[in-house]
Formats: sequence, structure tokens, C-alpha cells
Amino acid sequence: MTAPEARVPEADAFPPGFLWGVATSAYQIEGATGADGRGPSIWDTFARVPGAVAGGESGDPACDHYRRWPEDVALLADLGVGAYRFSVAWPRIFPEGAGRAERRGLDFYRRLVDALLERDIVPFVTLYHWDLPQALEDRGGWRVRDTAERFADYAATVHEALDGVPYWTTLNEPYCSSITGYAEGRHAPGAREGHGALAAVHHLLVGHGLAVARLRENARPGERVGVTLNMSPGVPASPSPEDAAAARRMDLMVNRQFTEPLLGGVYPADMADVYGEITDFSFRRDGDLEIVSAPLDFLGVNYYYPIHAAAAPYAQPDPALRSAYDIGVRTVMPDGPRTSGLGWRIEPRGLYDTLTGLAARFPGLPPILVTENGYGDAGDADHTDDTGRIAYLAEHLAATADAVAEGVDVRGYFCWSLLDNYEWARGYAARFGLVHVDYATQARTPKASYGWYRDVIAGRGAPPAAP
Repeated sequence: MTAPEARVPEADAFPPGFLWGVATSAYQIEGATGADGRGPSIWDTFARVPGAVAGGESGDPACDHYRRWPEDVALLADLGVGAYRFSVAWPRIFPEGAGRAERRGLDFYRRLVDALLERDIVPFVTLYHWDLPQALEDRGGWRVRDTAERFADYAATVHEALDGVPYWTTLNEPYCSSITGYAEGRHAPGAREGHGALAAVHHLLVGHGLAVARLRENARPGERVGVTLNMSPGVPASPSPEDAAAARRMDLMVNRQFTEPLLGGVYPADMADVYGEITDFSFRRDGDLEIVSAPLDFLGVNYYYPIHAAAAPYAQPDPALRSAYDIGVRTVMPDGPRTSGLGWRIEPRGLYDTLTGLAARFPGLPPILVTENGYGDAGDADHTDDTGRIAYLAEHLAATADAVAEGVDVRGYFCWSLLDNYEWARGYAARFGLVHVDYATQARTPKASYGWYRDVIAGRGAPPAAP
């Protein structure tokens, strides 16, 4: 489908100092999963489960970034980004999840940070992007509180080692780490649980709060600490009260069970209504909300599409066997919206609604950065002539600019992703990159969107018209 010409914002639509960046994650690009003492992660294990990942593919070699990082830093510099958001691989630092830190892993990230600083690119570090050390999963993973405490130790170790990093993100998309991984079973570790998945939600948030405290104990001047949430508005599939209630449950599962504790210091009032049959919430302790709701310097928002929800019967009628993903909702595809090459709805209005909705619901909301937003194609369908990606990015930048015009304090935008990469359960079949990667040769070829985004950055937010 040919994308329509996108409305684009004016050059002054974004505030002075607005961060223009791109994002990646360790497991999706680094490869070298057995190099320099790195231990196995839950994704290394999950990828070996028959049928878990398309093609039985794993994150090795991915983009071989662990060895080819100078080439990728050169691509960043040529793109002209002001910031680069990347993640640190926990099992590369603590192969057993805790204990002695692996110097060679820390040295890799030191070299990367130094190279970025030499090129005036702001390093934007994410401490956890889903790659839990398998040794910790073997001891209960995020179901148990000890993992939250080990995460705080890991965060403090990385922080001490990486001087010159002004932005620190504790977690990327805790919804995916907990619900997608422990309830839906579509991501590592591939569990389908009720109480255990909700314990994972809680312990991820506690781990975030404990890490924030540790980072601030030894904070350097100018450092900022935040967290990144993936957010999708829950939209009723019809005007019926049943679908409205279904959309509210979807909003709780995807959004509010994270935003309310983090930003409001409360548990959503309807959590007991939705989940009371599958958990007694015994994983909560007195004082946890104070830990979780530590003030943030910024909030990262990842947005791709809204979720249109309709009421449905539970997949598992017996609450004792029901997962936390089974909430009496099915997602539907409405008539009208265009889709990406992956079949994802293209609805830029959802990003505007997310940003303005956060600002309306949470007085004193910290500054927001759009930390992921991007367009996926299947296989090599787009190769380098990716007009659909350009249109998608232009439309979502316009939605971001509209939110800024409404008074929302948005300080940056990070395109997902610099490179085509390992796309989790989809393996290498999905491509989100501004740069095409030939996985057989590891050759990097900038796409049309790379040149377009470079022009956006050079024009300080006035994108050329989409084709």
C-alpha cells in the first residue's frame, strides 16, 4: 500500500535542546553470546525451545555489534543523532546474575561510551532490556524478590563503571518482561502463570525503585534517572458497555498497573477486581509503594499502536489455572487504519492521546522522552526503499509535536531502530532498522529512511514531506 503524504511539524515545533536519537538493545544486536565470559540469558534458553522463535533463531550472531561497534558508531555520527539509547547485557556483566563482575563486559561498554562522547553523542543507557541471566531465572526469576535486589546491585556496578552517561533508564517495558514473558508465554522465559506473573510485575517495579536509590547514592552532577514503559491506549471495539469494560481491563494490564504505582504511588483500585481470583497479592510488602514511586527525572514512553479491545470469555474458566494475560478480552482489527508490513495498526493519534493523557492524569509528571517509535516490515520487503517507514515516522513526529503544542513536556524522540536486528520471537523476519543488515555478510546499507531522518535532525524537527 502506498502511504499518504504525512503532515509534518514546523522547525520550531520542538523545544530547544530536544534530543534526537535512535535506539537499540543488547540482545538484539550484539551477538557474541559466549564471548569474554558472558553467561547465558533467558533468551538464549528460550530460543532453543522448539517453536518458541520463528525459524529457531537466536540472538547470535544478530548484528555482530559486539565486534563491529566502531562501524555502528560511525553510522550514528553520520546520521547526526544527538543521543544513542542502548542497553547493557546483564549476563555480560554478571554471568551468574551476581557475584564477581566480568571486567571484559564492563570494558566493552566503557569503549562504546567513550566513542560516543568523542563524537558528541549522548549515551543513554538502559540497564534491563529483557535479558535476565539464566542463573537468576533458575532461582525464580522475577517471581522472587531476590532478583529485584540483585538488579539493584547490578545497576550500581554498571553505574560506577560508566562515567560520562547522563541518562540512566532502569527498565525497558516491564510489561513485556512480566506479562508477555511470565503470563502470555510469547517471550522468555515462556511461562503462562497467574500469581507468578503478577509477582514478576511487582518485583520488576521494586527492582526499579531499589536501583533508582542505588544510582542516586553515588550520582554524578547532571545525571538523570528514569524508566521506560511501552504504552498502548485501550480502545473499545464497539460502543457496548461490555467492550468498554474490556478496554478498561486491557488498559489496566498494559498501562495502569505500571503507571499508577510508578507515577501515583498507588495500586490501581480495579486490580483486585480483575486479578483477585488468581492472586492474593502476598508478594506486596509494607513500604513497597514508597520504593516504587521514587521521583523520576524523566519518563520514557515507547509507542507503536493502540489496542482495540472486545469482551470475550476467559480462555481458562478455572481461575486456579488462569494466566494473568487471560482477562476476558480479545483484540480486534478495526476497519480503516493502515497497517505496517507486520500487520500493526498505524494510528499516530494514539501517541498524542498517550502523551496528553499522561500529562492530564499525573500532575507533576516528569519530562517525557519518546524512547521508541518505529515501523516494522517483514523480511527484506522494504530493503532500502522504505517509504512506508518514512511516512510512519513523519506522522508520529507530527503527533508528538501536537502534544508539545498542548503543553506536554516532551524532551526527545528516539527512532526504533538504528539497525535491522533480532526481533525476539519473530527472529530475523521482522525489520525495523534505518539501516539494512545483510545477516549473511553483516553488511550495513542505509535505507531511504536513514537519509530522511538525517535531514529531520539537521533541520531540527522540520521533516521533508513523506513520499
